Order: sequence, then structure tokens, then C-alpha cells
Amino acid sequence: MTIQDKIREHARGAMKARDETRTIVLRSIISGFTNYNVAKKRKPDHALSPEEVMEVISREGRQRKDSIEQFEKGERFDLVEKEKAELKIIEEYLPEQLTDEEIEKIVVSKKEELGIADKSGLGRLMGAVMKETKGRADGNRVKKIVEKNL
Repeated sequence: MTIQDKIREHARGAMKARDETRTIVLRSIISGFTNYNVAKKRKPDHALSPEEVMEVISREGRQRKDSIEQFEKGERFDLVEKEKAELKIIEEYLPEQLTDEEIEKIVVSKKEELGIADKSGLGRLMGAVMKETKGRADGNRVKKIVEKNL
């Protein structure tokens, strides 16, 4: 059973259990799958590759994180809690995130491998590290660690 199928199955279970938050989140992910297919000019029910599925789920997670940040700035703590609950559900379907120490090890090894000594190689290093950590680390965290190591 693919992740995409598992999410559809879990959405059905959440609807039967009348778990409103989980149903909303899983439906938004399923909608993201459909939108991704339409954007790629495929049939809406086309099966996505595991990488594409992770891309859609990661995008949903980033949207929730951005919303949390904006709601905190606007002091809408009721909405912050709602978004955090949704993010927690989304994270169940994402691969385990790397720790800062693990990211730093990758940054140091890629820095040596590419022979980067100063900030002029920031873009190349970021690209290499993001490719290595794809789906397992937030880009903002990676950027902070890369900048710290240059």
C-alpha cells in the first residue's frame, strides 16, 4: 500500500470516527495530490511517486508552519493552536526529521567535498545539502546551519 493510498484510507477512517481536524488535514493533503497532478497535466487520480507524495505533504506542512508564524505575529493564539494540531497530523506522514547535529555533519562533509571556503559558495553548498536532506530537514534550518559553517 502506497503512502497516497494509506492517506486516503486514513481519511475514510477519520470521517467514520468523526475526527474533524484529522479529516480536514487529510482531505487537504488529498486535494494537494490532485492539484499536483493537474499542474503536471496528468489525470487527477494518477498515482504519484513517493518523492512527489513527500513533496506535497512537505508543502502542506510548510503552509501550516507559515500560518503559525503569521498567527503568532497577529496574536491569534486560538488559530495558532488549531494550526499546530494540524501540523502534528501532517508530521505523522513525513519522514523523521534530522537533528541540527546530523545536518551539521552533512554540511561539513559537503563543504569539504566541494572545496568551499567562503560565502561565495553558499548557493552551491545549500543546493548540495538540500539534495542530501530532501524531505528530512526544513530549508530554513539548513540555511542557518550552512551560514554558521561558512
